[in-house]
Amino acid sequence: MGDPLFSKGVGPTVVLIVLIKTLVVFVFLLVGVLFTIWMLRKVMADMQDRIGPNRAGPYGLLQSVADGIKLFFKEDLLPETADRRVFRLAPYLAAVPAFLTFAVVPIGGTVKLFGHRTILQLADPPVGILLVLALSSIAVYGVMLAGWASGSKYPLLGGVRVTAQMLSYEAAMGLATAAVVLSAGSLSTRVIVTEQANWRWNLWQLGIIPFAVFLLAAAAEMRHRPFDLVEADQELVAGFMTEYSSVRFALFYLAEFMGTITMSAVMITLFLGGPLGPDIGFLGGRVSPLWFFVKLVGFLFLFMWIRTTVPRFRYDQLMDLGWKRMIPLSLAWLLLIAAMRLGVDEGWNRFEVVAIAVAAGTVAAGALAAAMRVSAARREEQELEATV
Repeated sequence: MGDPLFSKGVGPTVVLIVLIKTLVVFVFLLVGVLFTIWMLRKVMADMQDRIGPNRAGPYGLLQSVADGIKLFFKEDLLPETADRRVFRLAPYLAAVPAFLTFAVVPIGGTVKLFGHRTILQLADPPVGILLVLALSSIAVYGVMLAGWASGSKYPLLGGVRVTAQMLSYEAAMGLATAAVVLSAGSLSTRVIVTEQANWRWNLWQLGIIPFAVFLLAAAAEMRHRPFDLVEADQELVAGFMTEYSSVRFALFYLAEFMGTITMSAVMITLFLGGPLGPDIGFLGGRVSPLWFFVKLVGFLFLFMWIRTTVPRFRYDQLMDLGWKRMIPLSLAWLLLIAAMRLGVDEGWNRFEVVAIAVAAGTVAAGALAAAMRVSAARREEQELEATV
């Protein structure tokens, strides 16, 4: 589809519009992080019968700003045994992908700005979903390098643990995303949203399974409860962030909450029709950003609700859920969707297609789960022999 802004070439006005859109997205994410932190504290306080922030500003709205100022003026520590260049680079590898991912999220329709028509989306590459998955993989490097470059065994072990967690759930997330791409027939996020018009949301068009898998995988990728083993009391201090302070620690903190906003926006795009929603009278299509923000706040509240009420997993339970449950389930569901789509295109009997696809998916998922169990059993035997 592309952005109509570039249909007549690139000029000074076009460059100015792109810069304005970039600045707006950046400011929105920064303000969104401050609001999300305040909202998290208030929601958790209400659910746990506490007061929450109420001193800095009205209703405690300036508490997040005060925390940011405090971190900015704290002493910036650099361990003697750290790899200085990598130690300084790692926070940016964690924070920048979260911002770039939001760039491909459509938040509205087409508007007119300075005489040019443009979409309410920073960029609409034809491979937008691949860009999302690639940036998610880059964020893993920030975590891994932060633990390795600190020059301490505790951050190193914490970084290895979190890296294994993120890679495990990235596979399930990719399979859930593949189901959406298969249904839409495109890798463009705007095309995926357009295909969900007239309430044909992928949430129920694909069944609940891909959405549920993506939701759990996103929570694990962002290291949220019940997968927040980085900050668990019984774990290794603060994990890969142990040696960080001041602005560099703030960048990891920023990346975590910015990732929550970004992943919520991606889920809205993939499964809930993005900015699509009912028109409101004379506003027409201009109300679409409103529906996007309503859905976004709803997802943020959902993550906060889960974070407040669900107990934390053990690490072995975390890995078992990812490799033995979610990956086989998402793979089987992807085969089912592919078979049904092929059957519709070829005019086959739907009931026979579903039956064959369910059988094939069950066999494939069972074989994958059995192979993983055998591998885990062998690993346990080897560990037991090494111990003896």
